[in-house]
Amino acid sequence: MPVAARAGWWAPVAWAALVLGAVVLGGRLYDADPLIRVGAPPVVGSYDVRLGLAALPAIAFAALAVAAAPRLARSLSFGALLAAAWAGAAGWAALLALTDGAAALTEPLESRYEYLTAVPLVGGDPVAFLGRFVEDLPTFATHVRGHPPGFVLLLWVLDELGLGGAQVAAALVIGAGALAAPAVLLTLRELCGAPAARAAAPFLVLLPGAVWLATTADAFFMGLLACGTAALALATGRRGWSAGLLALAAGLLLGAALASSYGAVPFGAIPLAILLWRRAWGCLAIAAVGVALVLGGFGAAGFWWPQGLLETREQALAGVQSRRDYLPFLVISLAAFALAVGPATALGLARLRSRPAWILCGAALVAVAVSGLSGLSRGETERIWLPFAPWLVLAAGGLGRGWLGVQAGLGVALQLGVRSPW
Repeated sequence: MPVAARAGWWAPVAWAALVLGAVVLGGRLYDADPLIRVGAPPVVGSYDVRLGLAALPAIAFAALAVAAAPRLARSLSFGALLAAAWAGAAGWAALLALTDGAAALTEPLESRYEYLTAVPLVGGDPVAFLGRFVEDLPTFATHVRGHPPGFVLLLWVLDELGLGGAQVAAALVIGAGALAAPAVLLTLRELCGAPAARAAAPFLVLLPGAVWLATTADAFFMGLLACGTAALALATGRRGWSAGLLALAAGLLLGAALASSYGAVPFGAIPLAILLWRRAWGCLAIAAVGVALVLGGFGAAGFWWPQGLLETREQALAGVQSRRDYLPFLVISLAAFALAVGPATALGLARLRSRPAWILCGAALVAVAVSGLSGLSRGETERIWLPFAPWLVLAAGGLGRGWLGVQAGLGVALQLGVRSPW
């Protein structure tokens, strides 16, 4: 075997060791205290093997994508590739969820822990809702307590337009989450060139973490952050009014993400790394204005973001996280995220030699490290850290169909072997 082909083989071995170690560690912790809720360590849920005809469409899609996607990625025009990446990512996520029936697309969003429970509480006065949001935080559902009110307000707007309910929310989550694939491809082309983007496309579509893309609002945050980052990357490669408009759009998108998820803070390492790499100080200033406009608007309406973060931290540490010890769940959190990105990502990172690509991957690793070390996310990172996933998976580009098949197989195995609440 050539040296180049052998390079980095330690990485998937380390990936497997991390996951297996977390399975053992999490199993012992769960046996001692089932209320930690990590019943299928390292992920939340329970082991439940479900084999049947409903799995055939997902398996067929995976097989077809593994066979044809690399060739299509090389031959399609770049615009068509972006559209195909979005459709493929959305289709892969939906087909995985549909292995449990059509209701699996909506039931998780109808849970008493989810955002839709807060939509009626907005009533006819969103400003009043924002003004009392922090004060009322203990009364909200779990996921509403854990986030700023931006996503709840979006669902309320849709409801006011006659587009309320879990079906529209599911379409929103899947459609926005799938936008991460073309957004990352645009960023990659801007920084690394079209060949790198084309090589990464199949791996972005067949993300193992798509198991959680169709059922959780974190997928919406993933798409929103990816689109903001792509707009910023495009802005750094242009001059004049077009650069300014793109930077402002990026700031507004990133600001909207901050108004919806506190996890957008560590993600900021990725757009910041792009700005520093390109020394785009003007774009940085304009994007900062966009972020300030969004958060300033929420502040003027009564929701002060730092106050919300502090209160949310207190609520989180007083809840289930009080049962999840810091160091063991640092390992479990990393292992859960490792499942979401797959072993091909580990190998791709070990073999990655492109400096511009490392700007993106390195920043994503920093974001993961900050999130883990902060202790605010103890477990459930298979969904909470989804926004970081595509920025690491891009490293797997060019590994070949074998590793693409491993990624797809992992996604199918996670879907059919673990019953997740999301």
